[in-house]
Amino acid sequence: MRKEVVDKIEYIIALIAEFAQAHGLSTQQAYLYLKKYKGIEFIDQFYDVEHTFSFENSVEDLTAYCHRMGGDIQ
Repeated sequence: MRKEVVDKIEYIIALIAEFAQAHGLSTQQAYLYLKKYKGIEFIDQFYDVEHTFSFENSVEDLTAYCHRMGGDIQ
């Protein structure tokens, strides 16, 4: 597998874990929430920008995006 793909996968996994921790969720709950409210798609689509931010900023972006998509976590 190409290094770029591995880097992206590792980033997505780490960001899901950070999202879970920030919102008091298990990683499974966080993944299911992000999948339901298009957060995984957001991370995938905007990886090139999001990975240059701190995890804190990326979690804030992800939280706001999912909220706009109907999620109830703020």
